[in-house]
Amino acid sequence: MNLEQVRALAAIVDTGSFELAARSLHLTPSAVSQRVRALETSVGQVVVRRGNPCTPTEAGAVLVRLARQVELLEDESRDLLGVTRRAPVTLRVAVNADSLDTWLVHLLEAASSWDDSRLRFTIVDEDHSLTLLREGAVGAAITTESAQVPGCRSFPLGTMRYVPVASPTLVSRFSLPSGEPDWERLPALRYDDNDELQELYLAAREVASASPPSQIPSAPGLRAALIAGLGWLFVPEDTVGADLAEGRLVTLSDDVVDIPLHWHVWKVPSHRLERLNDAVVAAAREGLRPIGEPHRPPARPQARMRHQDLVGARRGM
Repeated sequence: MNLEQVRALAAIVDTGSFELAARSLHLTPSAVSQRVRALETSVGQVVVRRGNPCTPTEAGAVLVRLARQVELLEDESRDLLGVTRRAPVTLRVAVNADSLDTWLVHLLEAASSWDDSRLRFTIVDEDHSLTLLREGAVGAAITTESAQVPGCRSFPLGTMRYVPVASPTLVSRFSLPSGEPDWERLPALRYDDNDELQELYLAAREVASASPPSQIPSAPGLRAALIAGLGWLFVPEDTVGADLAEGRLVTLSDDVVDIPLHWHVWKVPSHRLERLNDAVVAAAREGLRPIGEPHRPPARPQARMRHQDLVGARRGM
């Protein structure tokens, strides 16, 4: 096994094919194929699944991660030696879309002055982002999981709080005589197939929805759908203050769902990763609630629901 073979594998995973990897490496597809075969002979295992796209095997994921870390260390060494950098270093991060649309804006502001680095976000549900970290596709991830990943360090960031909202018009159409929402008939929204927060909330209330949710994989699209009265949705509390104050939306109950977020990052000596860590921590301090912060409800009775109360709740929004 040598680094050129490992780089060839990483290029295949990045581009999804041997042909595109060859272009990126300025090699022929035959040369890339030979390097991968030599690598597989060296480690005694298949490292890539030939398909469309090509994906790494479990062994290949370990080697892709090695390639990423070596790339980062090489750039750190160039900095220390005063060697002119060919191009900014790409820092790959897995994030959930809700975070990117809200509190991570503070990270984007900080990163605007990083001339030596570029951020490459992969949008993934916060319950699934550690998979990309283990596969080497990213060097850092925001996740709901606190369990340590080998070769990485982790620490808590804070909590995102979600509240159930809908348009006043929708609520008036689907209310019980008591004035409470008719949860069974009330149409729901969701971001994608992984967004089970509404479904699990109803299950916790022992309610079965009478219709499938409308699916809109866009944060602006979901907001427009909410205001238009297409359905109800759990949304980050900090994103709907103006809509609630001005009457475009109303809360359906005093229930909240708190989702704790954790940061996982490679244990690689890199000033770029340290700077990224500091910026993420600062953004979380600015935009997230401390984990474990008590909820102070309005005067009317309410039932607080935490992330652990809705096992498996996911949001890619």
